[in-house]
Amino acid sequence: MGASPMPEEKPADAVEKFLLEQRAVEDRKQALIDDLLHQRAEAMKAFDEKLAKLGYKLRDGKPRRSHHKQTEADGAASPKGKPKA
Repeated sequence: MGASPMPEEKPADAVEKFLLEQRAVEDRKQALIDDLLHQRAEAMKAFDEKLAKLGYKLRDGKPRRSHHKQTEADGAASPKGKPKA
């Protein structure tokens, strides 16, 4: 049986080729992520502009009400907070 001579790549060449392909995939992945983040920012900006046109105003740092128990520091600042004995 005559074994056909296969063109053998050096192991280092195969590794370099693989690393270049991996780098290209990672670069493409990062470019897609950056594009999605840009699209998201543009969509949020457009949505905020639509809300502004409708007269919606954002809260200026007002904390939302929460069903979670207040910590001692929050309870001390709140006049309605019961003093803990």
